[in-house]
Amino acid sequence: MIRITLTILCIGYLTVPGLAQVNPKLQSKIDADAKALEPKLIELRRYFHEHPELSNREFKTSAKIVERLKSFGLEVQYPVAKTGVIALLKGGKPGPVVALRADMDALPIAERNGLPFASKAVAEFGGQQTGVMHACGHDAHMAMLLIAAEILAKHKADLKGTVKFIFQPAEEGAPADEWPGGAELMVKEGVLENPKVDAIFGLHIQSLLPSGQLAYRSGGLMASVDGVDIVVKGKGAHGATPWDSVDPVVVAAQIIQGLQTIVSRQTELTKAGAVITIGSIHAGVRRNIIPETATLEGTIRTFDDDMQKKVHEKIKLTAQKIAESAGATAEVDIQIMYPATINHAALTEKMAPTLERTAGKENVVVTQPVTMAEDFSFYQRSVPGFFFFLGAYPAGMNLEAQPTHHTADFMIDETAMITGVKALVNLTVDYMEMNKK
Repeated sequence: MIRITLTILCIGYLTVPGLAQVNPKLQSKIDADAKALEPKLIELRRYFHEHPELSNREFKTSAKIVERLKSFGLEVQYPVAKTGVIALLKGGKPGPVVALRADMDALPIAERNGLPFASKAVAEFGGQQTGVMHACGHDAHMAMLLIAAEILAKHKADLKGTVKFIFQPAEEGAPADEWPGGAELMVKEGVLENPKVDAIFGLHIQSLLPSGQLAYRSGGLMASVDGVDIVVKGKGAHGATPWDSVDPVVVAAQIIQGLQTIVSRQTELTKAGAVITIGSIHAGVRRNIIPETATLEGTIRTFDDDMQKKVHEKIKLTAQKIAESAGATAEVDIQIMYPATINHAALTEKMAPTLERTAGKENVVVTQPVTMAEDFSFYQRSVPGFFFFLGAYPAGMNLEAQPTHHTADFMIDETAMITGVKALVNLTVDYMEMNKK
């Protein structure tokens, strides 16, 4: 779920000692398989891209995934959490259970990037017809995980453990009347149990990061996301006699200004960043009528539970007291959505060398936290998890025409996907090697 333009800043490399080396013969086979399957990888991605479906409506998408997974001889469970798919691969030797996750849903955006396999799909969203597009890379995520599953299934006898493949719906958010959804519902329905998962890995393709580069960090990688609605209630009047009113529009403006001081003056930003954005204001129907109410809608981003709780409390206090000072009232409703995506420190330290071996040390960077959100965080609340970014900035593109996530111009360099496949496979094999029984 990418909510704003991505900015990745490289702040150095992480040097981590002591990676257990995989079987060199198996490593060679994995690399050869990945190269051989690259045309199929691109074909799958283009299929998913051309046939996108909205959150909790991924029926054709799921059917395609189930068909492919069964062709690998895997145990498949469907449906899970509305339209999700789980597949199990039991290795030839005992060992830990590793989960790999991809998200499946698209966005209500009409595509305009001119790709020959661009989406022409339409659907109803928010009560109106809209185009549907994979404008965040979930099509690539599904394709990469399917190819990773095919490679791992081919080497089943050599695996020292079990792999659970998770294809998750509704990462972008379930429809309001179907909440909770996505990863939260997958966890509630037991995706991390039977067998119990020891570690989970996931990636997100990033269109503004250099193609083939891998970026990660230990601890807080992506922010939590919460929604906030504030209804200011005042007293209506004629626009020519504002002294007869308690103007909710003016109060709403003061609340918007006041909310910004929570971040700038009341939050310890040396620990972690925070964002409060009011993105929608609704009030009145005519220029010369002071309305009775004004409604604000916004988003909140924080990087740890304590900061999240404090910001929520400050938002309520600020809005209510500003309204009270003007003789109005403010009703504040905060919707807790996704927690922060926090990479398990010990797991990150162990697995970072795998990324370096996969992409080359020069192509692996540690990134600053980003204020977008990802519901992969729900898995990390239950088991150790490691989430990272795969760069896919389209080769040769003019930097002024940035293919930003969640826009009609989004696109990726498909040649980057093979690095993602290798990363998922190598993380699985290396983790099993390091935790073999």
